[in-house]
Amino acid sequence: MKDAKACILEQVRDYHGTEEKEFEPGVTAVWPSGAVFDAADRVALVEAALDMRIAAGVSSRRFEREFARYFRLRKAHLANSGSSANLLALSAFTSPQLEDRRMVPGDEVITVAAGFPTTVNPIIQNGMVPVFVDVELGTYNTTVERIEAAIGPRTRAIMIAHALGNPFAVEEVARLAEERGLFLIEDNCDAVGSTYRGRLTGTFGDVSTTSFYPAHHIAMGEGGCVLTDNLALARIVESMRDWGRDCWCEPGEDNRCFKRFDYQMGTLPHGYDHKYIFSHVGYNLKSTDLQAALGLSQLSRLDAFGAARRANWSLLREALDGVPGLILPRATEGGDPSWFGFALTVEPGAGYTREGLVAFLESRKIGTRRFFAGNLTRHPAYLDRPHRVSGTLTNSDIVAGHTFWVGVYPGLTEEMVRYVAESVRDYARKNS
Repeated sequence: MKDAKACILEQVRDYHGTEEKEFEPGVTAVWPSGAVFDAADRVALVEAALDMRIAAGVSSRRFEREFARYFRLRKAHLANSGSSANLLALSAFTSPQLEDRRMVPGDEVITVAAGFPTTVNPIIQNGMVPVFVDVELGTYNTTVERIEAAIGPRTRAIMIAHALGNPFAVEEVARLAEERGLFLIEDNCDAVGSTYRGRLTGTFGDVSTTSFYPAHHIAMGEGGCVLTDNLALARIVESMRDWGRDCWCEPGEDNRCFKRFDYQMGTLPHGYDHKYIFSHVGYNLKSTDLQAALGLSQLSRLDAFGAARRANWSLLREALDGVPGLILPRATEGGDPSWFGFALTVEPGAGYTREGLVAFLESRKIGTRRFFAGNLTRHPAYLDRPHRVSGTLTNSDIVAGHTFWVGVYPGLTEEMVRYVAESVRDYARKNS
């Protein structure tokens, strides 16, 4: 069997191939995002499939250890998506085990309007009230001043994503949260490998989250993770991810917790099987070893992926400097982003529109994406949901009407990136 497996994996490696198709401008699609796989990734996935590791197991536990080690945090828990990771991260603060610090329905959570719904939806799902603040144009992040002004008597937490990989002023926000007794949930899904003042994003909050969807920095197909240095919060996250059960024994393990038939919780009879005692309202949000095996292979190239993203972003930024009618992106002061995308805002007074520029790029096979929701308060899903707006959302409205982004992911070659820059520059100059 070992010989057969080795033979299959060698064939898989050969099947992957290394030949790259020549880039043909206007014909070859220039995607805004995507996963980059090599032969080792394909072999890792197939090997897990051959071993029928279809549930969470050894690869999942190994990935959790290595990913936590990358961030120098104590615990990482895999989930089936970044969206689920965000749900788990916020829901952990509703645990009865937090006693008087427990968050309850009606509590407020400060977030941004110009973002992705999965940062906001857990707030609503837990019966809490999102408090929306505006962002800056250029960095597309909010500021400490806006967050501080939004704090009210019911505010209990801050939950914000780093915009397109660009860190918000997370050190200062974390300090503000500590001073005001607020929880900080750091949505790091678009920013794995970014740093702020020399420290990795995802390490400042009480908890942080990541995503492994193919558009992100490493890919598992689907997948996400919750990270924390707080062992009590980590245990709550694990329980909520695993149906809400109190037991932490792995599938197939019996009585590693030493509580299986000698424990009592709630009003259950003493000795009720601990495997079936539920201390939280939870879900089944686990990932699988197939995903984790692929993630482990991808993790070894995380720094190289980040370097490619930075190089592609810098090439675009330099090539588009001075183009009329555009607000170009910039890193937050103190930040070194592992960029998710390159944002462009067409100035309201430009001689052309976002719609026209996007249509031109798309006609040239250059993929574009909107800056996520633009302004979440304008979407039908949120019109009748309880929320509060602090200040104005002027820039979020500009983002909704005038902003889009193009790709910088590692699958793009220098030739592709230069083609994108030339296309933007040519259209802007001809239509200004």
